Amino acid sequence: MKKLIITAITALVLFSCQNDQAEGTNSEAAAQPTLRTCASQDVLEAQLKADPTLAIRMNEIEAYTNKALLTGKLVNGKIEIPVVVNVLYRTTAENISAAQIQSQIDVLNKDFNALNSDYNSVPALFAGVKANVGITFVLDQIIRKSTTKTSWGTNDAMKKTAQGGLAPTSPTTKLNLWSCTIGGGILGYAQFPGGASATDGVVIDPKYFGLSGAANAPYNLGRTGTHEVGHWLNLRHIWGDATCGSDLVADTPTHNAANYGVPAYPHYSTCSGTPVEMTMNYMDYTDDAGMYMFSNGQKNRIAAIFTSGGARNSFAQP
Repeated sequence: MKKLIITAITALVLFSCQNDQAEGTNSEAAAQPTLRTCASQDVLEAQLKADPTLAIRMNEIEAYTNKALLTGKLVNGKIEIPVVVNVLYRTTAENISAAQIQSQIDVLNKDFNALNSDYNSVPALFAGVKANVGITFVLDQIIRKSTTKTSWGTNDAMKKTAQGGLAPTSPTTKLNLWSCTIGGGILGYAQFPGGASATDGVVIDPKYFGLSGAANAPYNLGRTGTHEVGHWLNLRHIWGDATCGSDLVADTPTHNAANYGVPAYPHYSTCSGTPVEMTMNYMDYTDDAGMYMFSNGQKNRIAAIFTSGGARNSFAQP
């Protein structure tokens, strides 16, 4: 098990860029990715370059998170988060239905409340740390906008009215999701706590939004949403975006790299101590069917951002 790393600045050194990101050509937009690709870390690194003060804010959030974990001053009870879904579409298929949107909300509620049917598949080795995060998501509003764009890339254009997108609705009290074709084989990305409210939220390609049908397997069970909302709630990739890196959580094993597909259990790390990797964790890169748990350490890390003074405390207010 890993020791917590105290500051986000140290963490940011560890999180190396692992995914190629691009605006996406028409052929890229149509291509079906064979491996999960989340651009959250790439987007974070671009934001850090554009805004030097973001590193300071994230360092403060990390210090506050560790203080909350050490003092035990975490939020009690359930947090209910209203969700605004912004649909940007060019084709009928991209104009996803209300039923598909609701299916994503349902998946989030199951996965963040340990109600997913595969929760009991967690191996005995990790049964003692598997967690019910205890966050409820409620669909608040669906906003739709027709567009001529074939792909949006990862520069947050979909969040900006001036660039043809939809600005977030009440981002300090509502989680905004954007459904749009990202391109470049990217399934989704999220903004970590500390970023600008004008771009806060999660972006998911419509092919991987909720229960999107067998044609979009193996990413058709809504777990892209769970993974990206995990980032929005301050969780890192489980391998720390570096070889044998740290995800800043004490009870997840050290992974040497991302895992793909549905790895056979047990899957051993090549890092020091060769621990069994928690490949079924939502913050790995496995197929939707291969991820089905958060850990207690991740739960506590999430809870810290909702405490008084936490980065997302405004969501915890009545």
